[in-house]
Amino acid sequence: MKSMTLLATLLACPLLSAVCGAAPAAGEVGITPEMARIEVRHQGRPVVIERRQDPASTINPDYAQTSRPCPPFCIQPAVLAPGVETIGELEMIDYLKRVSAGDESILVIDSRTPDWVEKGTIPGAVNISWQQLNPEAGADPMEIADILERRFGALNQEGLWDFSAARTLVMFCNGPWCGQSPNNIRTLVKFGYPPHKIKWYRGGMQDWESLGLTVVR
Repeated sequence: MKSMTLLATLLACPLLSAVCGAAPAAGEVGITPEMARIEVRHQGRPVVIERRQDPASTINPDYAQTSRPCPPFCIQPAVLAPGVETIGELEMIDYLKRVSAGDESILVIDSRTPDWVEKGTIPGAVNISWQQLNPEAGADPMEIADILERRFGALNQEGLWDFSAARTLVMFCNGPWCGQSPNNIRTLVKFGYPPHKIKWYRGGMQDWESLGLTVVR
């Protein structure tokens, strides 16, 4: 089924070049010199990711604030844990494309609390807040186990976790000053989740918004 979906996408690209990543037209604000926009799926419906074309467009006021109390809103390091890769926008877009093409080995996760997610998120992401995985924040052990098994693909064998077939998790939150996705990532590493199966979009919503990329509510 995955190969048929990918084949259909490849065959459709000549007809849907604008969606499949053709070069931007003259004067158009593209994502890269070779890619104007891409189509992904969010909650079962198609969404086009592109940059705002209005030259007068400015950043969402929710992300314009430069100074927030630290703690808790402290600047995060470039590397959260050994083996956890920090990625940028183009890598995030690539993961979103792969998920939309049927790659079920990847899960893009918005680690923020629901009130933030309601303001807008990256198309193709699912919301699993940091509070749902952190026992210190009151997360129920049974709920954590359910997320590890049902959402992440880990196996519980007689009380021991097997992450060999677990998904690659791509996590983000509000930006370099946000501790919600770092909290999720550090918690998972403590659980034994393989660091190489965790990717961190450090720029988060602040960088995504500052580049004028599409968000969904």
